[in-house]
Amino acid sequence: MPISVSLKPFARLALVGAVLAALAGCGLFEKNDASNNANKDAAQYRERPIEQIYADAWRAINVGNWEQAAAQFNEVDRQHPYSVWARRAMLMSAFCSYQANKYSDAISTADNYIQLHPGSPEVAYAFYLKAVSLYEQIVDVNRDQSNTQGALVALQDVVQRFPDTEYARDATLKIDLTMDHLAGKEMQVGRYYLNRGDYIGAINRFRTVVEQYATTPQIAEALERLTEAYFSLGLDREAQTAAAVLGANYPGSAWYQDAYNILKGRNLKPVEDKGSWISQAFRKVL
Repeated sequence: MPISVSLKPFARLALVGAVLAALAGCGLFEKNDASNNANKDAAQYRERPIEQIYADAWRAINVGNWEQAAAQFNEVDRQHPYSVWARRAMLMSAFCSYQANKYSDAISTADNYIQLHPGSPEVAYAFYLKAVSLYEQIVDVNRDQSNTQGALVALQDVVQRFPDTEYARDATLKIDLTMDHLAGKEMQVGRYYLNRGDYIGAINRFRTVVEQYATTPQIAEALERLTEAYFSLGLDREAQTAAAVLGANYPGSAWYQDAYNILKGRNLKPVEDKGSWISQAFRKVL
């Protein structure tokens, strides 16, 4: 299952509440009965003034036709490419595509906005919109995780570029969930290798979790699985270290009890080797 944390209400507040309200204040969304009757379901090429195109887009938003609204905003750039409204329409098109779950369109349009208007006051929202469009395409751990990786990079980009914004605060929360998802994928593959007796392959996966996702809830199991894999290879010192680090950080967990019981098979106890990569990885985290 995908991670189901929707930002649609937040996005509506952030952009429609700010940009569209500002546009309405400029008189672009005044009622026009004649144009209401002429409004079509698709954005056809009809040369119109900017005010009319925005009015048609706004009517589409009012009835929840986000895909139609995106098409109307695209018309602003096509018919009036050098106007100040073309820049705003591009961002609105990306937002409407996002609302319509047309994530590829939203990402493409946001990327175009970032490339063309890097100094815009709204560019932070373009970065954020791209990130959440990738984030909402995260799929379960049984499938390819390229979107998850892309979402993580985009979310981190928002935090690094715009650290003091509301977008960065929300992106930070989503980074934690995304990293947990990626760690879960590594754990799934590692368990598969472990069950097949491919202990080196399993260790490589669990090591990725320890070194890259040590702040996720997957870490306790990863250390227990490392204990099991190293023990099966006869690498007792590494097995003891994995168990010792697990016990030091999660002393009351069932995973530590399992690791402890594994070592008992050779009358071993958890003992940390400070020179082990496991110890070094945890020192970096702490």
